[in-house]
Amino acid sequence: MNGPRQVYVEKGGKLTKAEVTFEDDAHVLRVIEKIVLPLGRRIDGGTPTVDARLPDGSRVNAVVPPVAIDGPSITIRKFAKERLTVQDLIEFGSITQIAANFLEACVEAKLNVIISGGTGSGKTTLLNIFSGFIPKTERIVTIEDSAELQLQQEHVVRLETQPPNIEKENEVTIRDLVRNSLRMRPDRIVVGEVRGGETIDMLQAMNTGHDGSLTTLHSNSPRDALSRLETMAMMAGMDLPIRVVREQIASAVDVIVQQSRFTDGTRKVTHITEVSGMEGDTIVMTDVFKFKQAGVQDGKILGEISPTGIRPLFAEHLKDAGFDMGPELFGGII
Repeated sequence: MNGPRQVYVEKGGKLTKAEVTFEDDAHVLRVIEKIVLPLGRRIDGGTPTVDARLPDGSRVNAVVPPVAIDGPSITIRKFAKERLTVQDLIEFGSITQIAANFLEACVEAKLNVIISGGTGSGKTTLLNIFSGFIPKTERIVTIEDSAELQLQQEHVVRLETQPPNIEKENEVTIRDLVRNSLRMRPDRIVVGEVRGGETIDMLQAMNTGHDGSLTTLHSNSPRDALSRLETMAMMAGMDLPIRVVREQIASAVDVIVQQSRFTDGTRKVTHITEVSGMEGDTIVMTDVFKFKQAGVQDGKILGEISPTGIRPLFAEHLKDAGFDMGPELFGGII
């Protein structure tokens, strides 16, 4: 909602203007206060932004003046009541059965996976589905700003950040929770999204025995995802040389899954990329699967993600874990 007379609803990946309107800015502000006050949150000139979780699991973000120049604005993100499955993604055309099987093997074999994508591309949905591949015998610790994940396993501990109180005290950040999770004997750490200094803690966890970790980040390509990881790791304030940071990334991250939102509103996995190590000062990446567009029909983008013909270096690791994926899965090249 951009203003009293500008209310939009997204359906099927497309934004449409709704018929409902508000009287004026004061009416919008009253609605915002009615939503956030029962959540124990406040919003005013001193605290002009709020990001919170509603009782039904929906996410709400509200912004008021002075930071909202044209008046108060509110955004509500609702999630499907029925948890999507990988089969749903296949039916939507977001991924193929072969690529889904490959990613399931990667998760079960405890490879560290980063899901990259732009805003609204479906990263959290993908993370939710991939988390479902984790065996039920393993202890999972999830860490989120606002709890959205709907893991079906029983052995799950859910952690959520806490904003500072009125006195600007008692804040609990993602970084605090990542550090604390290491003391909880997790088999898997699942972070809803990394966006700051907690990235270095996550990388170090991946490098010190917490294999099979999963997280998301905002980025438009796998290569950009590595640059974002570098930048966010440097935000930890540890004054590490850039080469050391890159070595941490190259050693920690095994797979980057790129999710994109297309102009027709569809969301598709466009890259499954292996991070295979360092070559000089550069992190080496190889696309194992890549989306190939086959044209446009009736406004819909056609195409699917296909193997590139390159077998990943960790294929032997998958085989050792019980997933003997022959060269035919990767296009016939060994």
